Amino acid sequence: MDIRKYNRSAWDQEVDRGNKWTLPVSDQEIAAARTGGWDIFLTPTKPVPKEWFPELEGLDALCLASGGGQQGPILAAAGASVTVFDNSPKQLEQDRLVAERHKLPVTTIEGDMADLSVFAGQSFDLIVHPVSNLFVPDIQPVWQEAFRVLRSGGALLAGFTNPAIYLFDHNLANRSGILQVKYALPYSDLTSLPDEERQFYIETGAPLEFSHTLDDQIGGQLEAGFLIAGFFEDTFSEEDNDLLTDYMSSFIATRAVKP
Repeated sequence: MDIRKYNRSAWDQEVDRGNKWTLPVSDQEIAAARTGGWDIFLTPTKPVPKEWFPELEGLDALCLASGGGQQGPILAAAGASVTVFDNSPKQLEQDRLVAERHKLPVTTIEGDMADLSVFAGQSFDLIVHPVSNLFVPDIQPVWQEAFRVLRSGGALLAGFTNPAIYLFDHNLANRSGILQVKYALPYSDLTSLPDEERQFYIETGAPLEFSHTLDDQIGGQLEAGFLIAGFFEDTFSEEDNDLLTDYMSSFIATRAVKP
């Protein structure tokens, strides 16, 4: 299966369904960002600490796999020159709508998060990469490409899933409120699911997901050349009504610096 092509279509459908990660920020949020009142989210509930960001005025920022009209327009309204790079045309359209409405310096480019060859090396001062690398089977190229296009002293702010969440049978949890370990890690919708369940996902157009080890998530950033300079954990939001929230943090965010 061509995963990039499949997930491009799946995320276009998520826009049509009104997934919360496809809903553009409001006019009020843009107005607040223009005067310094802004937050960026890499994970569901915790805003990224302000000290993780450099001065945004005049900054070149890349929102990597970050379409949906959220992080990019906020950064642009706060003073950055922003490029949003995403696999989904409809997600990018959300960014264009906000940028055009508010005359923001936002460029949108469709592409694969693991291939940033459209950009020269050392093109950006900041990369914002919210939870999204679960939609690609191999993340080491993502970290390597991010390192290449970032300028020395620049930072990569990344959110990703805790791989432990893929141990459990989430269908059983949703039906019966029972958390039961079912899958070995690393998990893949392509190879871990029974054929019938995987086919249901495909027929309904659900994005296909892949777990990645902490070796790949954190160790992978170090291997690419980054230094980890910040870390926090997060949970699902209340509206997600996920049973794991009572027991563990399901998301991780890191601030990685290019020396």
